Amino acid sequence: MAQDEWRTRRARRLAGLPWVRREDRADGTPVRFVADELVVLDEHFATARQAFAEQGFAARDIVEEGDVPAGFRRVRVEGLDVARAARRVRVQAEAAGDTRVAAAPNHVFVSTPLAHAGAYGRPRPAAPGRLPAPDGDGGVAVLVLDTGVWADSPLPKERYITADYEPGGADDDGDGAGHANFVAGVMLGRSRRVQPRVVRIVDTFGVCRESDLVAALRQAGDDPIINLSLGGYSLDDRPPVLLTAALGGLLTSGDRVVVAAAGNDGQHDRPFWPAAYAGTSAPWRRRVVAVAAHDGRRICNWSNTGPWITLAAPGADVLSTYVHHEGFPDGWARWSGTSFAAPFVAAAIADALPAAGSAALAAQTVVAGAQRRYGRYAGVA
Repeated sequence: MAQDEWRTRRARRLAGLPWVRREDRADGTPVRFVADELVVLDEHFATARQAFAEQGFAARDIVEEGDVPAGFRRVRVEGLDVARAARRVRVQAEAAGDTRVAAAPNHVFVSTPLAHAGAYGRPRPAAPGRLPAPDGDGGVAVLVLDTGVWADSPLPKERYITADYEPGGADDDGDGAGHANFVAGVMLGRSRRVQPRVVRIVDTFGVCRESDLVAALRQAGDDPIINLSLGGYSLDDRPPVLLTAALGGLLTSGDRVVVAAAGNDGQHDRPFWPAAYAGTSAPWRRRVVAVAAHDGRRICNWSNTGPWITLAAPGADVLSTYVHHEGFPDGWARWSGTSFAAPFVAAAIADALPAAGSAALAAQTVVAGAQRRYGRYAGVA
C-alpha cells in the first residue's frame, strides 16, 4: 500500500467521526479538533463571549465542560466556528499585551504508526523474535498512554501492567489492532529492566482528544518515564493550551520525562505536539525527548523532522509483538513509524535510570551517548 493511500484511508476514517473538525494548511497537513469546543484562559472569557456573540450566539448557548486545569474554561457552543473564535480571542489578548495562547480548540491527536507492507502498508506477519529475560532487580515503570492491550498476544502478561484490555479481536482491517502491544514489545525487546504500564487513551483507530490526554496525564502517578506514541498539529502552530498546562505541571513537580513520537508526515517545518515541546522555551523542555525515525542508514523520508528533534531511533520495519489473529499465526509483526522509535528511546532511558539516579539524568545520559549520526540528527541504534 502506498503511503499516500494509507494517509487517505486514515483521513477518511477520521472524517467519518462526527465530533472531529479539521482545518488544512496550504501544504495539506490538517489541524484536527473537537467540533464546537473552545478552551479559553479564565481572564479572557469575556472576550470569548464577545466572539460567540459575533457569530450569533447568546449566553444560553454556552455549555460549560469540566475536567480542565485550573485557570481554564472549556465550553461547547453548538455550531461554533471554533478556529475563528480562537483567533478572535488571541488577537484581543495580544493587543492587551498578553503573549500567552489565550484560546484554542480542543485538539485531536492520533497515534503515529505507518502501516507496513513493502515500503508502506499494514503491519505484516513476521517470524517470532525473542524478548530477553527480565532483570531480577525489578522493573523501571514506563507509562504508555496508547490503545488498550489485546490479550491474545505473544506479549508476556507478567512483563507489563494494564487494566485496559481491548475486547474481542482486531478491527476489521487490522489498522488499529495491537498498537500498544507493539509499543510494549519494542520496549521489552530493547530493555531487561523496563515494565510498561499501559493505559488506554486512544481508541482502536488511534484517535484521542487533547482533553482526554490531559486527564490521563493528570493522573500519571509516579512513573518516571511516559511514552507518547501519538500527537498532532495545532491551530496556527501554537502550543496546545491544555496540554501545555498539564505537561508543565507534571514535569516540574517530580522526576519524570516524556518521550514523544515526531510524527510521520515528512514535515520539516511544522511542530508536531507533544514532541515539539522539546524545541520551545518552556522551562521543562529538556524533560521532553522528541524522537524521529531512521532506517539504520538515514532518517526515514516519512518521519517528521525539525529543530525540535532530540534523537533518531529505529522506526522502519521494526519487529515486535502484535496480536494473534487471521494472517498473524505467531502474533509477531513488522511495522514502521515514529510510534515505534519513541519506545526504543524510552526503554534506553529505563536502562540508564538505575545508574543515573533519576529519569532526567537518565534521559541526558542517553542523549549524550548517542554517537551515531543520521543526517543532522544524533541517534541510537
